[in-house]
Amino acid sequence: MHAQNDPHEPAGPLARERGHLAASRSALRAMREDAEALDIRDVTANWVNAAVLSRQLDERIKSLADLAHTPLFFGRLDYLHAPGAEQAEGAEGEQFYIGRRHVHDADGDPMVIDWRAPVSQPFYRASKKDPMDIALRRRFGYTGGDLTAYEDEHLSDPGEAERTSELLQREIERPRVGPMRDIVATIQPEQDEIVRSGLGGSVCVQGGPGTGKTAVGLHRVAYLLYAHRERLARTGTLVIGPNASFLHYIEQVLPALGELEVKQATVDDLVAHVEVRGTDDASAALVKGDARMAEVLRNAVRSHVTLPTEPVVVVRGSRRWRIPAYELEEIVGELLARDIRYGAARDALPQRIAHAVLVRMEQAGEAPDDRVQDAVARNAAVKAAVKAVWPPVEPAKLVLRLLSDAGFLAEHAEGVLSADEQKTVLWAKPARSVKSAKWSAADAVLIDEATDLVARTHSLGHVVLDEAQDLSPMQYRAVGRRCTTGSATVLGDLAQGTTPWATRSWDEALAHLGKESAVVEELTAGFRVPREVIAYASRLLPDIAPGLTAVDSVRESPGSLAVRRVASTTDDAADAAADDTADNAAEALDAGCLDACAESLRQEGSVGLIAADARVPALADALTAAGIPYLDPGQETTPDTRLTLVPASLAKGLEYDYVVLDEPSAVVAGEPDERTGLRRLYVALTRAVSGLIVVHAADLPVQLG
Repeated sequence: MHAQNDPHEPAGPLARERGHLAASRSALRAMREDAEALDIRDVTANWVNAAVLSRQLDERIKSLADLAHTPLFFGRLDYLHAPGAEQAEGAEGEQFYIGRRHVHDADGDPMVIDWRAPVSQPFYRASKKDPMDIALRRRFGYTGGDLTAYEDEHLSDPGEAERTSELLQREIERPRVGPMRDIVATIQPEQDEIVRSGLGGSVCVQGGPGTGKTAVGLHRVAYLLYAHRERLARTGTLVIGPNASFLHYIEQVLPALGELEVKQATVDDLVAHVEVRGTDDASAALVKGDARMAEVLRNAVRSHVTLPTEPVVVVRGSRRWRIPAYELEEIVGELLARDIRYGAARDALPQRIAHAVLVRMEQAGEAPDDRVQDAVARNAAVKAAVKAVWPPVEPAKLVLRLLSDAGFLAEHAEGVLSADEQKTVLWAKPARSVKSAKWSAADAVLIDEATDLVARTHSLGHVVLDEAQDLSPMQYRAVGRRCTTGSATVLGDLAQGTTPWATRSWDEALAHLGKESAVVEELTAGFRVPREVIAYASRLLPDIAPGLTAVDSVRESPGSLAVRRVASTTDDAADAAADDTADNAAEALDAGCLDACAESLRQEGSVGLIAADARVPALADALTAAGIPYLDPGQETTPDTRLTLVPASLAKGLEYDYVVLDEPSAVVAGEPDERTGLRRLYVALTRAVSGLIVVHAADLPVQLG
């Protein structure tokens, strides 16, 4: 590696690279100034076009921002031959700088190539075994926004041995303060394959802690927007995360790559048809989240259709046109057999009745046209018949009745749910109205299902679903409705499922999502979590996910794991710590955590203090009393405030340079069953990028030895 302070390295190469960086930044500023100087007044036909074009121009200007501490390029490729040209003897290769966005000079010649372009692919995949026509791959090292080092690999030189990149390792281990950053400079070959997979197919990524699955999913979105921009601009893209803290943590990744239009949401955001003010116990949530509830809802919706017993008589002028009940019944039966959305069928019914009237008019010698058919469809007699046969259905009212009326539920759940399951989901105190009901999160998903049975949900071009292992079958269906005509990237880890309905297999989950043909990829190489830490956490795998491959971390970091027992003055320390009832035991734990946090804060980077949810208030008081500032999950760390106090229930998907884990037994005890508790503990143990300190007064779970 060649660095600025290397006395044996000539200044020439490094100075030239810095010169190219300065010229590239100047070219980017010129591109932005050109965009800002555009006058669109003479090219827009009306105010609507002007508004659309103005918004697009604003987005273009934002995307051309030069982020001072974000390297404009991070690599260089020297091709042996011109890409795409015949590899004739003596053909001259080309040189490309690889960066986060495309930059060109005043003549339109590229100075930096977008990492997503085909010509950039060898930066991630070329090797000594397959150089991909690359003579030299150069990586750059930065301090802040300053280029300070470079490192060369001569891929086509058989005399040079393959070696691990020091700059790559440094970038992976670089301390992190603030939100999640992109990994565009460190994407590995197996990750790049997933990132560049096509838009037409769906992909499911099973990845253990530190394998970069979240980053892979976000970079896949960025790649798809690059390769299929016009199509996805029309259909839209969406990233779905487990909670608001997680979404805040990842929200800067895509903008840093120049993508500003991707929306983010939680599943609860997607199904927010009612205000959620209540909670379900685990047994009720389990039944409400079961895919069989979709059949119960379908039965309940279709039950509103009543076969006609009376004819429809339409009066037009002096003529009366009669459609008998048996013919109306045939029309209704045909619509039911087509199994289209309830609302679409209801909209079609008056047109079908009107068509039957027009047939009689034609048989009588008249020549009605479409305007007559529309007028007949709006006739009062036809409207009355439609209202009686196919009345409107309000999804929230339907679910309210199912959960409140035992008879109505039994009628439509017969043969689907057992009597005990029906009792489980019924409300003890039925609500009087939709507004007064204390809806739970699972209830909102049921309303979303009913809403889709009435009217089709809008489908997007691509959806990324992260931390998918915690979704119920009904939640999978809710997400699947958002990409019925598009594709999906599903990200998760079966070992980190911490809900009673956690996914048992990806095949089952993908079936509920409606993406049975999705390709399942497994990432097993760990780049974020040190080997010592992941090996310690993997002791839990036989109990929480038998048969799942443990992550093989490529990062050895001696001293990255410390397990410390602190003194307790109670005889029953385990119960005292878990229940947070013995002040003296709590004080001992607080002191141990405070010491560990103070030690971690002496290092560079972010620190997460993770504890069982019930322990968080005591730790917050202890931190405040000790004068140690801390943040809540979702708040952005700064160089001055680097400690975040994290309830174990919110730790999933987050990562910190250093983690202090308070009382593992309390984390396990805080869940309804041991398996879920051990999975929650596995999540907490694997949030550390550089170091983990486990502090405990009670005995550790036996699985940790």
